Amino acid sequence: MIDSRQQNSLVARSLRSVWHPCTQMQHHETLPLIPVSHGKGAWLFDTEGKRYLDGISSWWVNLFGHANPRINNALKEQLDKIEHAMLAGFTHEPVVQLSEQLAERTGHMLGHCFYASDGASAVEIALKMSFHAWRNSGRTEKQEFVCLKGSYHGETIGALAVTDVAIFRDAYGPLLQRAHVIDSPDARNAQDGESASDVARRAAKALEVLLQEHADTIAAVIVEPLVQCATGMAMYDPVYLQEVRSLCDRYQVHLIADEIAVGCGRTGTFFACEQAAIWPDFLCLSKGISGGYLPLSLVMTRDEIYRAFYDADVARGFLHSHSYTGNPLACRAALATLSIFEEDNVLETNRVKATRLTAALAPLVDHPHVTNFRQRGMIWAFDVGIDDADLAASFSRRFFSAALEQELLLRPIGTTVYLMPPYILNDDEIDWLAERMQSVLHQVLIQGRDT
Repeated sequence: MIDSRQQNSLVARSLRSVWHPCTQMQHHETLPLIPVSHGKGAWLFDTEGKRYLDGISSWWVNLFGHANPRINNALKEQLDKIEHAMLAGFTHEPVVQLSEQLAERTGHMLGHCFYASDGASAVEIALKMSFHAWRNSGRTEKQEFVCLKGSYHGETIGALAVTDVAIFRDAYGPLLQRAHVIDSPDARNAQDGESASDVARRAAKALEVLLQEHADTIAAVIVEPLVQCATGMAMYDPVYLQEVRSLCDRYQVHLIADEIAVGCGRTGTFFACEQAAIWPDFLCLSKGISGGYLPLSLVMTRDEIYRAFYDADVARGFLHSHSYTGNPLACRAALATLSIFEEDNVLETNRVKATRLTAALAPLVDHPHVTNFRQRGMIWAFDVGIDDADLAASFSRRFFSAALEQELLLRPIGTTVYLMPPYILNDDEIDWLAERMQSVLHQVLIQGRDT
């Protein structure tokens, strides 16, 4: 066990030398930085032995718990074979198996996988592929992209250009290509008498108006299927994906499905697009695909896209590359993750867990400060009404800090509280998570009222 002086030293060393992501570092003068020692199952442990239930799967990546024995064993076995080899001019069993298994899950509609290391890079690849495929087809004018209001697709320059979350993109506006931003199908936008499907169809009409005028110059529409996560877990009806697929076909525009956060069973089906019975032209995966173990992302695409690059001319090839593309260890972790889905009947088991957790959270539905309680698969969210602007601005940090005191890792988005837990919670942990989260909400609201 590391004593408190060593723990404080580790935190101080980190604050001196590590620039932490998505963080205003000055906030750590008062906001706790947790020195993690190890993880087991749904729990993280700090260097003093205090535990925290990982209610957000460590930024939505850890599907089957920390230190999962089956994924651990797969990686140990792979370590004795090959840790890495460049994928240009070489191949290896893990990357081939993973590509084959993922293609099979799409019924081979998306039969070609291109690999990278993180979600934003996958989005960059899809955008570049779309543009270049049109170019190779003689449609050089198709250079523009369409995204949804509140969309988030990553923070590299290309991905940020199709992101519509101001705090991430405003500082870099001069560097970004302009995208067409269209209405979101977010069910919270319902007008009097409208259902979620009505909102979805209304949003699709806005896309149709845009395509009627600009389809000749638009390469692709990019969407987060079913849930726009970073804008506050905006959930929408699957009919929107059906409408967009139809419009893209009619106006000869590619459809990119960013399933980085919502794929791998998170919305209730392995691919979110399955709930609309459609397939995009490009499908981006990352986060949960490696079980939360190693950086891995990929883009799946159709044969006709692949064929647009297949030529003797090197310049017509897709020359994008990353040093660790298709890393064997990361691919082996992904294969172990897919095996768990099959062996444990995860999607069906998750439906049972989701029903229990939704029932445990039921008191929130009538809470006077809670609106828009919602759930899709293994994602739960609700919005907290706070009249005071300063208290609303600090809500996320105050909630995060209070949750840590009650052994929870939760990180609200603005005034939206959400859960995205690992799939391995048992009944006791589900009940404990629901009870503690409601207790944290009560504590934060009381503190805010007394401030």
